[in-house]
Amino acid sequence: MTDSIRLEIYRSLYTSVAEEMGVSLRRTSFSPNIKERRDYSCAVFDRRGRVIAQGDHMPVHLGSMPMSVRAAIEQCRLDPGDVIILNDPYAGGTHLPDVTMVAPVYGKSGRLLFFVANRAHHADIGGSTPGSMGAATEIYQEGLRIPPIHLSRGGRTEEEVLRLLLANVRGREEREGDLAAQLGALRVGADRLLEIVERYGFAEADEYARHLFDYAARLARRAITEIPDGVYRAEDFLDDDGEGRERIRIRVEIRIKGDLMRVDFTGSDAQARGPINAVEAITVSAVYYVMRCLIPGDAPASAGLLAPVEVIVPEGTIVNALPPAPVAGGNVETSQRIVDVLFLALAAALPGRIPAASQGTMNNLTIGGWDDARGREFSYYETIAGGMGARPSSEGLSAIHTHMTNSLNTPVEALEYAYPLRVRRYEIRRGSGGEGRFRGGDGVVREIELLAPARVSLLSDRRRIAPYGLAGGSDAKPGSAELIPKQGSRKRLPGKFSIAANQGDRLRIETPGGGGHGGGKRDNGTNEMKRKSLKS
Repeated sequence: MTDSIRLEIYRSLYTSVAEEMGVSLRRTSFSPNIKERRDYSCAVFDRRGRVIAQGDHMPVHLGSMPMSVRAAIEQCRLDPGDVIILNDPYAGGTHLPDVTMVAPVYGKSGRLLFFVANRAHHADIGGSTPGSMGAATEIYQEGLRIPPIHLSRGGRTEEEVLRLLLANVRGREEREGDLAAQLGALRVGADRLLEIVERYGFAEADEYARHLFDYAARLARRAITEIPDGVYRAEDFLDDDGEGRERIRIRVEIRIKGDLMRVDFTGSDAQARGPINAVEAITVSAVYYVMRCLIPGDAPASAGLLAPVEVIVPEGTIVNALPPAPVAGGNVETSQRIVDVLFLALAAALPGRIPAASQGTMNNLTIGGWDDARGREFSYYETIAGGMGARPSSEGLSAIHTHMTNSLNTPVEALEYAYPLRVRRYEIRRGSGGEGRFRGGDGVVREIELLAPARVSLLSDRRRIAPYGLAGGSDAKPGSAELIPKQGSRKRLPGKFSIAANQGDRLRIETPGGGGHGGGKRDNGTNEMKRKSLKS
C-alpha cells in the first residue's frame, strides 16, 4: 500500500534534484541567454528512461526531453561517467540550438539507478545566420546537427568531439562555458540522487518513482473525466513560413471517452519549405503541457501524465515533419500555435476554464556580428514577451512569456554589458490586448540600437492572424517589426526576415497582446480568417 505522505516526500525530493540542477546550470553558465533568460530545463529519469520529475523550467523542453533520453539510451552504451550530447530534432530534439546532455547514474555496486538530463538553448550553433534562427529551407542551413554521441567517457571529456563542436559555432568561449555548465549540472543531479539512495535505499526510491507515475496517471484520468464525452475540433493558422507560403493550417480533433483522450492532428497542412516545421517531439510536448494545465494542483511532472492520452501525428505534416525540413521555428512558433488550437478545441467542452489566446509567438530575435570594442564575435538571442490571454474570471497579464516558453526577457543592463547593443525603448504596448468582460494582457515595445554592423533575424508569428478572443471577447492586436535606419526612412518588416543592418540602425519590435474574454464583439477585424471550434 502506498504511503501518501511518503509519496509527497519523494515527489518533493525528485523535483528538488531537478531544480537544483537548474540552479547550478544558471549560476555557472556564461551566456545571458541561459544565465539571465533561463532558457534551459533539467529532469530526472528512472533506469528505464521514464521521466520522474522536472524542474519548473521550459515547457517546450520538458515534454520533448524524454524522446532525447530514449534516443541516447537506444543508440549509445552508457557506462559510469559517460555523458551523451545531442541536438538532432529527428532524434527527440526540438531545434538545433537546444543542446541536450544525458548521463547515467550508477550506484556503488555498479548498478544503473537513474538518468539525469538537461537541455539548454545555445545562442549560436553554427549555420548560415548568427544565432542559428534565421531563414532556411533545409536543416543543414540551421547549424551543426549532433546525433547522440559521447561527450564524456568514464568521467573524461572527449576532447576531439569538443573541438569539433566548438570549431563550428560562433562565440566559442561562450559556447564552451555553457557546455561546461551543463556538464556540472549533471554531476549535481547525480550526487543528489545518490544521497537519496544512500538515505532511503534504492528499492524504496525506485518503488516510489513508480508510484509517482501511477499517481500522475490517476490525476490525468480524473481530469479527462471532467471533460464531457464527445469530439471537439478546432483549427488555427500560422501566418506564413517565411518562404512565400501563407496561412498554414493546424487542425486537431480531441475525442473524449470516459477517462481516455485521443488527440488527432490529421488534416494539418503538409510540412513547409520555411523553418516553421515541428517534429513529433514538439507536438507531443504541447499536448503534455495542455494536460498539465488541465490538472489542478501540484501534480507530479512525470511520464504518467500522458498515460491515458493517445497522440496521432501524421508524418510529413507541419506538426511531424520529415528530414531534411528546417525546424528552428517549429520549437518556438508552431508549438505555440499547437497549444492555441488545443485550447480552442477544449473551449467548447470547458467554457468556464479555458483562456483566450495569448500572444502565440516567442518573437525570436537574433543579432550577430563582430564586436570591435571587445575584439570578438557576438551572437545575441532573445525571445520577447507579449500579452497573456484573458481568463474566464480575470484579465490576462501584460509583458509576460506564456505557454511553451517560461523564460525571461534579457535585462537591459545585461544586454548592453554583453553586446554592442543599446536598448532605446522598452515599455508595455498599451491597448494591444483584446477587449471583453476581461481584457487580454498587453504586449511590449522593444527598440534596440546597433552599435556595430550586424546580421539581424526575426522569427515570429501572429503578425497577420491575431490572437483570438473567446466567449465574445475581441482579438488582440497582432505584432509588428520596423527597421529605423540611421539615415533614411523607416521600413516595415515581415514577421520572418534576415537582413544586414548598419551601425546606428534601430530595430523596433511590437509584440502581440492576448485575446479578450467575454462580452463585446468577437472579432476586432484584425484576422484574415476565422477560426473554427466545433463539438460533435
